[in-house]
Parts: sequence; C-alpha cells; structure tokens
Amino acid sequence: MPDLILNRSPPAPTVIGPATKSATRPTTPLPRYLIDEARLTQKVPFDAAQHLNFQPPTQILSMKDIGLEGHGISPNAVSEPFRLFSDEAIKQIRAEVFDEETLKDCQFASDFNKNMVRGMGPRRAPFTYAAWNSPKLLSYVSQVAGVELVPSIDFEIANINISVSDGLQENIITEPRDGEKDRPLGDGISSVAWHYDSFPFVCVVMLSDCTGMLGGETALRTASGEILKVRGPAMGTAVVLQGRYIEHQALKALGGRERISMVTCFRPKSPHVKDETVLTGVRGISYKSELYTQYMEYRLDILQERVRAKAKAEQLRERAGVSMDIVGVRDWLADQKDFIQSMLCEITEE
Repeated sequence: MPDLILNRSPPAPTVIGPATKSATRPTTPLPRYLIDEARLTQKVPFDAAQHLNFQPPTQILSMKDIGLEGHGISPNAVSEPFRLFSDEAIKQIRAEVFDEETLKDCQFASDFNKNMVRGMGPRRAPFTYAAWNSPKLLSYVSQVAGVELVPSIDFEIANINISVSDGLQENIITEPRDGEKDRPLGDGISSVAWHYDSFPFVCVVMLSDCTGMLGGETALRTASGEILKVRGPAMGTAVVLQGRYIEHQALKALGGRERISMVTCFRPKSPHVKDETVLTGVRGISYKSELYTQYMEYRLDILQERVRAKAKAEQLRERAGVSMDIVGVRDWLADQKDFIQSMLCEITEE
C-alpha cells in the first residue's frame, strides 16, 4: 500500500515554533489606507474563469537538486514564481483581509511575525475560501507540487503576513534613501528566521505591488549547507514549497510601501500518503479550540479511510485463500499507532 512505502522515507525535521504561547494581538496598528482601500472595493463571488490566470513555472527545483532526494512526500522541492491569480482576484482578497470585521477577530502577532491576519474562515472571507477550495486552483497547485494536495485545515485559509514601511504610509518609497540601503521595510523582513513549516506544502502568493522593491527572495538551505535563493514573487504570482522538509527563510525586502503575502498550507489528499503535520508553528497564533477541532477532524477522517481500506483488503485476501502477512499487518498497525500518538503530542493544554 502507498502509506507503507512512503513511511520508509526519513522522518520530517523538528519544527521550532514562536515563543508566543497563546493568541496575541498586534501592538502596531495597520495604516489606514489598507482599510479604506478594502471599504471601497465592490465585492464579487469567486469565478475561476475570471480570477485565475495560471501560467506554469519555468523551473521547479527537485528534492534531488538540493540533496534531499527521498525526503518528504513529493520529488518536487520549490517552484520559481508563477502566475496564479488575476489582478482583480488580488483586489478581492485584500478587500476581505482588511475588512474591519475581519481585523477585529483575526489579527495575530508573534515573535516571528509582528502582524498577521489568519483564521478568516468562509463567513468573513468567502472569496478567499472559495478560491483555495476551487478544483481548478487545486489542480494547478498540485501540478506544481508533484502530488495531489488539499488545504490543510480551514484555519490556514489563509495566513497573511503584513509588513509596511515606517513613516507616512502614503509615501511610496521606490528606492531606499541614502544611508538606508540596509534598512528593511517596517518590522524587518527577513519575515521569519530559518525554519521548517508545520505543514507538508505551502503556496505563497504576493498581494503587494513589488515594483521598486529590492530583495525579498526565499532562501533554501540544502543538505550540504549551501544557500540557494528563489527570486521573490510579484503581485498575483505564487511559489509552491515543500516547506515541512526544507529549511528556508524569507530574505529582507528593501524599499516599497508594503510587503503583504498570503501563505496557504497544504497536506496530501490521499489518506495513504504519510502526513507529518505538526501544530508547533501555529498553536500560539491560533484560537486553540478551533485549531484542534479542525486538526482532529481531518486526522480522524484519514484514520477512518485507512481502516476501511485495510479491512477491505483483508477481506479480499481471505476470500482469495491467501495467508495473512503478519509482519505487514503489524507494520500497518504500528503506523496507525504512531499516527494517533502524534495527535496526542499535538493536542496539548499549553
């Protein structure tokens, strides 16, 4: 069975999460122009034909290319930026993110990221939610990832990382001023330190106009310790990364008024592909009851599918008069035991 084959690959690296232990609000208010822009946008329903503009990436680095062949759930490591959304789609997503009702409930901060919007859900962000659940969009992301994917949980549709320049927000700085060559946008975008993601894959979409912005690449650390850089995305483009298995970092961006990116987390669609999702990186920036409920629901669905498939396989084996593979059955049971044990490790009272 596929799960037995994939479970022989090396285990996923340990994830280091933020020091923040519970949901915390940002201390720095967002510039008013973001909210005003959202209020003036006429909201429309998501339409894949109108709002998707997929153009395949020109290059996809493989896990073999970075010395990690056999790790993870796909041979694909990271893509070059590729066009995914139309400009109108980006406008609609921003309108939902910076809606005052959304900001009232969905702003979070941590020592990793000083200003995030996440956990919007289908009620507050119907366009964004419909987009990431669109069969057409999922087929595009899966094509680039090299494995069929689905969004991890609803709370991760999506995570918006927000950085804005200091000073007057209305003044667009297209070039760093003299003496400011080393000063990043507002809160210092090396967005986060070197890290592994909590979920198998992420799709990072740029929601800002990056004209005149310098830097902003994604840096990857290969198995040999070499640092590779993937150029930063432009507005409406995306990068797909197998971030659970690749150590990476978003490098500093200089110049520009803002850098706002949308990160959506993915897991394998098949219940028979290993799922090494952890909650370390998101537990402290989520409402835990909502996070744990969604996590447990999908994990139990996976377990249920696996048990049904195994029961059917055993019934067919018995009818065919084939002896039980005792070693294989014990291995399968051990895999499910580990799967449940991992849930115990993730659903904590901390």
